[in-house]
Amino acid sequence: MKLYFTVPSPFARKCRIVAREKGLIDRIEEIVVDPYANAPELLASNPVVQVPTLIAEDGLPLNDSPVICEYLDALGEGPRLLPADGADRLRVRRLETLGNQALEMGVKLVLEKRRPEAERSPSWIARWTDNMARALDALEAARPDPARLDMGVITAGVAVTWVGFRHPDFDLAAGRPGLMALQTALEARPSFAGTHPAG
Repeated sequence: MKLYFTVPSPFARKCRIVAREKGLIDRIEEIVVDPYANAPELLASNPVVQVPTLIAEDGLPLNDSPVICEYLDALGEGPRLLPADGADRLRVRRLETLGNQALEMGVKLVLEKRRPEAERSPSWIARWTDNMARALDALEAARPDPARLDMGVITAGVAVTWVGFRHPDFDLAAGRPGLMALQTALEARPSFAGTHPAG
């Protein structure tokens, strides 16, 4: 298998963590690409040239982090990170969605702040910041448990670390002691420590 990624991408980091947690990393070639350069090998597998992209064992390209993670979860060893069905699956998916929403708002905020200062929209910056904060608050209220590792917990942990990395001026810790404890616990795991967005 081949996984195309960038080191700072939180969505790619989720896939890299799952690959390690599921004992699959020796079966995956991790390839760093620049999606903005329209890398030919990435373009051939993903029409919108985004990371992460995984080439599965049968050669099928998978282009979305939840799909990639679900594939790796089913393929790998150990307990499932995404329950097969029922209330547990919905609980995990809800937590995963909240984490992804925090990340999506954070990415929008990064892109807006990269525009020339005269072209930035204060109203959009305020909106993305507020949305990101609310998603993190919802994660805090959901109380993800690092001792119960699943896709929701992994996504929450990735979101917390990435927000701190990309938005150092955002008061991440304020009112979120549970997320701070989650981050400390998860970043001590080899799968997290070896995939930090700072490289």
